[in-house]
Amino acid sequence: MRKFGLIGYPLTHSFSEGYFANKFVQENIIDAQYANYPIDSIQKFSALWEDPSLTGLNITIPYKKEVLVFLNEMSEVVQQMQACNCIKKENGKLIGYNTDVIGFEKSLQPFLKPHHQNALILGTGGAAAAVEYVLTQLGIQYAFVSRNTSSHLSYSYEDLNASIMSKHTLIINTSPVGMFPHTQESPSLPYEFLTVQHHLYDLVYNPARTLFMTKGLEKGASVQNGLEMLHIQAEESWKIWNTTQP
Repeated sequence: MRKFGLIGYPLTHSFSEGYFANKFVQENIIDAQYANYPIDSIQKFSALWEDPSLTGLNITIPYKKEVLVFLNEMSEVVQQMQACNCIKKENGKLIGYNTDVIGFEKSLQPFLKPHHQNALILGTGGAAAAVEYVLTQLGIQYAFVSRNTSSHLSYSYEDLNASIMSKHTLIINTSPVGMFPHTQESPSLPYEFLTVQHHLYDLVYNPARTLFMTKGLEKGASVQNGLEMLHIQAEESWKIWNTTQP
């Protein structure tokens, strides 16, 4: 029996375990199991692989960057963005991939309009790295918004004003703000400056409509949550785990 799973902490918000359980039933996959591994320290990562049947892992908050030091090999994308959300064990080696990139790009594309030339990325974690990578590939200019502004490519939430909001019509929340059970929270944006030109993408998927999205809809903006991205990245992970590398 091949084993797969998800590491992160906490994992009360996990989507993957249920998704793969349903996939295995629907597709009559009887030689695989998927489980959550809620480890409270990345130092517990190596011990997981003492189980010889463990074949692959997904990585979520807060370990997408911390896990890099344990990898034997990395895909070119992981090397560039320094974040990993998918690991495959092959020939005794741990190989790191990033399927967030594919999931984000494919799910975003149907919503993009010609005027979406500048974006704000809320947060600076592993998911933000995937968003940054994709926006770069698409030729969309971006700036980070966080509590700690560390470069000329970043704003604090207090910096945001009518001019900045008007210019940046694509806003992606990569932070966990608004995630269940904290559904009455939202990123500290000046929502009064949103317009019908804006598109708000919340990588949070639980609840299906976050307060961030609701505030965007109230101003006529288009919105989406992160569920489709999760579906796509999960399927990409499954492909990686079941493809022999040349």
